[in-house]
Amino acid sequence: MKNIGIFLVILAFAFISCHFAGKQKNAISGNENVQPIGKVIWLVGKWQKQSEKGILTEAWRKLDDSTLVGRSYLISEADTLLLESIRLEQRTGKLYYIPTVPDQNEGQPVVFAQTSLTDSTIVFENPKHDFPQKITYSLLVNDSLSAEIAAVVGGELKTRTFRMGKVK
Repeated sequence: MKNIGIFLVILAFAFISCHFAGKQKNAISGNENVQPIGKVIWLVGKWQKQSEKGILTEAWRKLDDSTLVGRSYLISEADTLLLESIRLEQRTGKLYYIPTVPDQNEGQPVVFAQTSLTDSTIVFENPKHDFPQKITYSLLVNDSLSAEIAAVVGGELKTRTFRMGKVK
């Protein structure tokens, strides 16, 4: 009888340990219940790439629980040229990338819908747009990301990739 009591105590301890280990694993690896905007919080900060034209910068900040806002600009000597203003919005469990580019699309924003999302990559698409039709952000390591824009133009796939390092 004493052995059964010890066995039950060990069994209960094992069950409780497994239960809490599972909860801890979800907290570390990312719970499946995390909202989409929470999976791309790694975008927040300032990212830069040196080019022959100057320093390409993309700066992101969290606006609220469902929105990130960003700006992409080029710093060349003493001049700063705004390339685009971006809203990354979560609506009904899906993300939308909404850039507004000066002197394009009559100053109106263009909407790209999320088509793929992992903990380190997000893909947005708008097949009706001229260029780009697809936008992909990939976190390479904590301080490096890749942003790729792509479209089929004249039957040929055109892509541009920007590797940026985090500065803030």
